[in-house]
Amino acid sequence: MPTVDALSDRLTGYLDLQQIKLVRRAYYYAEQAHDGQRRKSGEPYVTHPLAVASILAGMHMDHQSLMAAMLHDVIEDTAVSRDGLEGQFGTVVADIVDGVSKLTHLEFETRAEAQAENFQKMVLAMAVDIRVILVKLADRLHNMRTLGAMPPEKQRRIARETLDIYAPVAARLGMRDLQLELEDLAFQSYHPMRAKYIRRAVVQARGQRKDVITSIEEAIRNRLKQEGLPGTVSGREKHLYSIYSKMKTKGKSFAEIMDVFAFRIVTESVDDCYRALGIVHNLYKPVPGRFKDYVAIPKANGYQSLHTDLFGARDITIEVQIRTKEMDAVASQGIAEHSHYKIYGDSSSAIDGYNRARKWVQGLLEMQKRAGNSMEFIETVKTDLFPDEVYVFSPKGRIFELPQGATAVDFAYAVHTDIGNSCVSCRINRRLAPLSQPLHSGQTVEIITTPSAQPNMAWLNFVITGKARSAIRHFIKVQHRGESIELGRRLLTQFLSNYGSSIEEIDPAALATVLQEAELKSLDELLQDIGMGNRMAYVVARRLRPVEHEEDEPQELPDSNKATLAIRGTEGMVLHYARCCGPIPGDSITGHISTGRGLVIHRTDCRNIAFMKDDAEKCVYLEWSNSIDEEFIVNLDLKVEPKRGLIATLATTASGASANVLKIDITETDDALNTVHIDLTVKDRVHLAKVMRKLKALKAVYKVTRV
Repeated sequence: MPTVDALSDRLTGYLDLQQIKLVRRAYYYAEQAHDGQRRKSGEPYVTHPLAVASILAGMHMDHQSLMAAMLHDVIEDTAVSRDGLEGQFGTVVADIVDGVSKLTHLEFETRAEAQAENFQKMVLAMAVDIRVILVKLADRLHNMRTLGAMPPEKQRRIARETLDIYAPVAARLGMRDLQLELEDLAFQSYHPMRAKYIRRAVVQARGQRKDVITSIEEAIRNRLKQEGLPGTVSGREKHLYSIYSKMKTKGKSFAEIMDVFAFRIVTESVDDCYRALGIVHNLYKPVPGRFKDYVAIPKANGYQSLHTDLFGARDITIEVQIRTKEMDAVASQGIAEHSHYKIYGDSSSAIDGYNRARKWVQGLLEMQKRAGNSMEFIETVKTDLFPDEVYVFSPKGRIFELPQGATAVDFAYAVHTDIGNSCVSCRINRRLAPLSQPLHSGQTVEIITTPSAQPNMAWLNFVITGKARSAIRHFIKVQHRGESIELGRRLLTQFLSNYGSSIEEIDPAALATVLQEAELKSLDELLQDIGMGNRMAYVVARRLRPVEHEEDEPQELPDSNKATLAIRGTEGMVLHYARCCGPIPGDSITGHISTGRGLVIHRTDCRNIAFMKDDAEKCVYLEWSNSIDEEFIVNLDLKVEPKRGLIATLATTASGASANVLKIDITETDDALNTVHIDLTVKDRVHLAKVMRKLKALKAVYKVTRV
């Protein structure tokens, strides 16, 4: 069990005397605050914060982090307030403690929802001070080390949460040592029998492999010595959870995974790393396509190393990692190494890793603001927590890290949200390519944009990154809301005009009453509800009619004089054209208000709305605007005489009449004539008549009918 004196002795290696005194003071304050409290294991509660501080001391964290670790449960579990803590230890320490305290469990309907909410709070706390997450990770590590005192069901729940959230976050922050221990401890609690069998097999395999490992180590070490290259060589031990994950995801047997021998070479400088690479490639043959240079292009979490696979002696495969001492420290401790180098001098690797982590957290914060709820937020972040990166270049040579499977749209949003929102196409290695094409490392990607372009909902089917998904959803949500409000305004204006009134003339008291009854906050929310079809404009207009018309029904006007809504064709997602009758400009049209969808436009003679045409609550009188510049889909059926090349002739004729042919199907029948079904786009009825005339003029065509 650690003691505060033992911790103080460790801290003398990198903190000054005054800072150590502050850490000890925080310990005695926590000891007094937790007096009488015990852990499930029966130990005094203060042993837990002391152990958390010891874990952070092993990472060479600064004194404020260690003080916060000592005090991290004080606000939550004792009578001490945040203000009281700030008065004693300052604002910075109080902020970190407050951030860690906010990451406690709340009651939710489902466990997934609770987990998502906790993660969302974690991001907000990290954005204030990234040391919050370091204290929380150390807290979780000590809890996992002492998890045996908990009931089995609670052990499994905490272990699952550790694997789902805390271990991936540690990995994303580059803290590999902490990540691996969290994974192994969680695996042993969640799958105790599987962990037991794999551990037993590892011990057995280790004994059988000892001679091979020693001989390979010796061979590499001797070759480095011959070349006068300083460096240490060590065999890397495979971890239980990593073995289990590979067996499960790659479908490999235990023997296949353990047949690969892993070694690490740690040298003095970057130049020595590349020299060492040449030496091992000279000693053993490299496996083609298995070399990765993470020194020149670091991973997203700041990790740097050279990776190579070799064919060793006795027909075995060797994995070798080559890195400098500084890179090795950053690979183990991640952003925690940043605070260590603030004391000992400058380290580009540590600072670069810290800056990358800060950028990632800021990106998460941006996504969190756009997400509708915590479940949507964690869904978008999952791909960022479990990335296998690809590295692509902008035309100017800037490197971008993206998850495996990312597309040009993901790249566009990685450059800037505005670039993503306005992209229309892309060039990959100077050739035009689909926006949905997955990217590969080394490609140069150029995004082509236009100011009038907008994100497409279909992009959500292939984008990978959380930033792209959240930005597209946010844009569509905002656009949908704006269009709903505009349509709602036009619908309400139309029905209010039957009472000789308008939206500008609505009585504020009547509006306030309607908003209160509907549990809405503003007129815009009411108009949005109307535009979405969730509330009938007819009913709302009756409630908001002027006082002098309170006893009146709406003025019944002849059809020719009824207030009509002009359809411009640019209303967007809240206006739909019925597929059953396919209305186009020039057709007589009626609008049907559909709950959740908005306004659905039918031809007036459509049988699907015949029963509700005269219902003022459900149908709206519509007319086409004179300024429509959109094309509409029309379905035609043709009776034709079978002839060679007929389909090509029909398509050419329709295109010659400025119609865009979408689809042509031919159905063979028993009689002499076949039926051809054509889907094409036209501007209006006049354009359609022109197309039909051209088609009917063909010798093989006997009849043309609009479906």
